[in-house]
Amino acid sequence: MKRYFMRAAAVLALVLAVAGVTSAYAQQYPGRPIRMIVPFPPGGSTDIVARVVAQKLSEALGQQVIVDNRGGGAGGIIGTDLAAKAPADGYTLLMSSTITYSVGAALYKNKLPYNVLTDFEAVTMISTVPLALVVHPSLPARSVKELIALAKAKPAQINYASFGIGTSGHLAMEMFKLMAGVDIVHVPYKGGGPALIGLIGGEVQTLFISTVAALPHVKSGKLRAVALTSLTRSANLPDIPTVAETVSGYEVVVWYGLFAPAGTPNSVIGRLNKETVRAVQSRDMQERFAAEGGRTVGNTPEQFQEIIKADVAKWAKIVKDAGITVE
Repeated sequence: MKRYFMRAAAVLALVLAVAGVTSAYAQQYPGRPIRMIVPFPPGGSTDIVARVVAQKLSEALGQQVIVDNRGGGAGGIIGTDLAAKAPADGYTLLMSSTITYSVGAALYKNKLPYNVLTDFEAVTMISTVPLALVVHPSLPARSVKELIALAKAKPAQINYASFGIGTSGHLAMEMFKLMAGVDIVHVPYKGGGPALIGLIGGEVQTLFISTVAALPHVKSGKLRAVALTSLTRSANLPDIPTVAETVSGYEVVVWYGLFAPAGTPNSVIGRLNKETVRAVQSRDMQERFAAEGGRTVGNTPEQFQEIIKADVAKWAKIVKDAGITVE
């Protein structure tokens, strides 16, 4: 009996010691600059979000948060893998998005050197931004209902552009085709610029694109906005209907989120979540995203993880049903 109590006391002492170390670590964190990996070159949407968040976190944590652009490889795989294999000490973070994370898992399946569901700790979702469904002015369709009717009357005669295979616009249109029961032909371009030029020039008739990129051309009359891909209308763009108003349940939003390598202490995740949520819920960040038709989120790690699980399953089904493959 005495031996039992001695062992129990030893175990308890060990637990308390570990707890003390963890608590001390959390109190001292961060003790040096933090690296935030963006798996794309500078200038893209993920990079822009990362830099805004990094500045806010630098101010809140009292340590510089440095954005580290690690582009290369299809779908941001190289930078994401680098983050997955980094020490789980809170000093390496990853800013990712729907396409890199959820869609990438569906497109590349077993080819990925990491598992998005097990190799990362979710910190929080930063924001969500809908896409805009735009058409060339020459296309006789001013609503989703008219576009569907036209596509059914002329199967495989309407072409749509995308930024490339597996991009948000590609997946959004393939989901639209499946849910609306239409046949619209995919014309992949090498990037957003060429796709927009192709649509404005009349090479293709329609495109799903970010509201930020679409609105200037809509205002100039070069393109016509048909709908947004969010479930509800945007407060800043109330005159543009949603696809869901015609195609029930249709929703495609690009989310941006912050992650840490799996195994990062809960206390560190908690601190990062607290400060990041405070940042994204600040008025200036809310106004910035609202101006682009989006919204800030700032949820708990558990809530974000559940969203990711559902998102991965959703896009895996779309990729399979649409027969999308990548080399």
